[in-house]
Amino acid sequence: MRAVVFTGAGGNEVVSVEERPDPVPGTEDVLVRVSFAGLNPADLVQRAGNYPAPPGSPPDVPGLEVAGTVEHCGERVSSWRQGDRVFGLVGGGGLADRVLVHERCATRVPDTLDEQGAAAVPEAFVTAHDAAFTLGGLRPGETLLVHGASGGVGTAAVQLGVAAGARVVATVRSPNVEEAVAAFGAEIVRDEDFREGASLTADVILELVGGAHFPANLAALARRGRIVVVSVAGGNEIELPLLALMQKRATIVGTVLRSRPLEEKAAAVRAFEREVVPGLAAGRLRPVVDSVYPAADVTAAFDRLAGRGKFGKVLLDFTG
Repeated sequence: MRAVVFTGAGGNEVVSVEERPDPVPGTEDVLVRVSFAGLNPADLVQRAGNYPAPPGSPPDVPGLEVAGTVEHCGERVSSWRQGDRVFGLVGGGGLADRVLVHERCATRVPDTLDEQGAAAVPEAFVTAHDAAFTLGGLRPGETLLVHGASGGVGTAAVQLGVAAGARVVATVRSPNVEEAVAAFGAEIVRDEDFREGASLTADVILELVGGAHFPANLAALARRGRIVVVSVAGGNEIELPLLALMQKRATIVGTVLRSRPLEEKAAAVRAFEREVVPGLAAGRLRPVVDSVYPAADVTAAFDRLAGRGKFGKVLLDFTG
């Protein structure tokens, strides 16, 4: 297989593309042949040496998701057969043209999605759905505030909130993506305006940036509101006025998918299968691809991922 490999901790100087033996499925794993693979901000954190893969995952091959065609099945696999198109979550190893995934952490790709579209879905939509609905408890008629709304998870969250009948407000840092995000049905607020005290009230805040939005997040939160912290790329530490938190009877919860036990990760995938995949199949929800890079140009892809102005997912192309 061809795989992106981190040879140490640092920047692009530790990134290479190598040929390695194909992974061998365990008894409940499937081996997926991959054409396109999605990059995620967590890959940059792992590259820097700050986000090691969980036990049982490749320690030096990044990648949190997989989409492709089942090539081989473990001896106890009952859900999948060779030739099935699947996508799902992995603890590592996703940036390769052969990826192992536990059978319970995968679900079927709708026929309406091509290979690029499928590759842009799993981490973005599973994360957004789990954060906004399972953890945030978003209900129809409530207001969802999405910070960092132009990225993969952000574009998914905006679409899911609108589809669920919520009012969606989105903050973005780059003016060139405002129109594209608004086209999904979101009201746009400039990121700097929000931090300086823009007047709005949200029932659920999806924090995809980090500490830079505090204390403004708490000021904007409705009574009994919920803040779900998904990323801290924009700051890891905050000052929190506890009295204000108490007065609003508010909840702040943090989340990661990668290190969850199998049962919890499989439950998130099953919820995605029930509540999100039908919308993707019908075209009511759509994956958003910002750019596609040949696997050999992975360092350029990481630069794009780390830069501003993205709209949707950055993908690697393993077909060449």
